[in-house]
Amino acid sequence: MNRRFAVSLLVLLVFQLTACATRVGTGGQKETRFDPRLLAKTEIDRVIDTDRAEVMAGLRRIAEKLYKRNPREWKKGGQPSMEAALDRLFVGGVDFPELEGRREGAAALYAFSPNYQGDRVLGVMAGVLGMVYAAFEHKSDFYVLDDLNEQKLYNCARNIEIAIWKMSSTRIANGEPLLLSNELDLNNPNLSFEREFGRVIGLLDFLSKVVADKQGRSITRFTQSIATAVFLPVGALGIK
Repeated sequence: MNRRFAVSLLVLLVFQLTACATRVGTGGQKETRFDPRLLAKTEIDRVIDTDRAEVMAGLRRIAEKLYKRNPREWKKGGQPSMEAALDRLFVGGVDFPELEGRREGAAALYAFSPNYQGDRVLGVMAGVLGMVYAAFEHKSDFYVLDDLNEQKLYNCARNIEIAIWKMSSTRIANGEPLLLSNELDLNNPNLSFEREFGRVIGLLDFLSKVVADKQGRSITRFTQSIATAVFLPVGALGIK
């Protein structure tokens, strides 16, 4: 049986079973509403939903911080405001004309290229978002028959570490960072980017372990120098 059809059938059955038991409150009593979709979710599914929502919220905060420190980037993208640039990034998917069809690691690398003339915040974050979307199988809501790949989640976390390193180490000809992020000035330090990125990485690592335990599988861990590391495959991996 097709998995999507099976989920739909289960939800329909729950609707039928609960419809006659629904009572409408009268005389000032509160009406209790129940979402039958929750019966198609396991505890793990709800953990995945929450984890993904927190990862996406964290990435939006990071993008906003980057735009605040690098306002020239959203202006280069032709957007009327920072908010418009954020909406374009988080609502418009990951295919942007200036990236010329690049996704995931290729998009992030292109954003650090000296030849790239577009919005670098968009390029980097579109690459990271593409990895995250692929790690969550391009879904935002998970049910009992849905599955994730622990290796994709693990690889995605490592790729974000690589993106952080490139963001802090890639510089233009005069020695200035290509994108301003953490401020290491001892008199006025700002490590909010590091903390937010660390939180997102921790959420992905946590979920990779949860999924691996659920499936009785192990994660292939990579040992590599950040300075020479390449982005690991995420979307190219298949569900085991």
